[in-house]
Amino acid sequence: MNSTQAVSRISLLALVAVTLAVVPAQAAIQVNDTTTIALQVFVPCAAGGAGEIVDLAGPLHTLVSFTINGNSVSGYSHFQPQGIVGVGETTGEKYQATGVTQESFKTAFFNGQANLTYVNNFRIIGQASGNNYLVHETLHLTFNANGTLTVSHDNFSATCQ
Repeated sequence: MNSTQAVSRISLLALVAVTLAVVPAQAAIQVNDTTTIALQVFVPCAAGGAGEIVDLAGPLHTLVSFTINGNSVSGYSHFQPQGIVGVGETTGEKYQATGVTQESFKTAFFNGQANLTYVNNFRIIGQASGNNYLVHETLHLTFNANGTLTVSHDNFSATCQ
């Protein structure tokens, strides 16, 4: 056996050994969902500063992709209103939700689960000037070690821009 063959065999054996020793990662899992949301937002900068309630409704697209490897999880999330529209109750003015929010994350499991808190911001755009509004929402994501993802939405708030 020449030295080239010996190196090839040692390399092959090392590759097999490493392959067998590595704990396989769970393939990327995706949650691709569109949820219809409805909410009322008081826009204090609307109606010439008098403010008004805007009734909003429409689809919110949520895409979460993650990979579990050992006791860690990494991935990304993407939230985008797709056709969320509303009408001011006082002025009848039309509003539209726009924007996209994304996040990359990596965390380790503790006691069999990982928890992340995430902030989502998107804009409510009015037809007139001076009544654009920022909506803030806190998301809580929980990943169980078996790959189950739970997402809860809370803490809606809104401010004038």
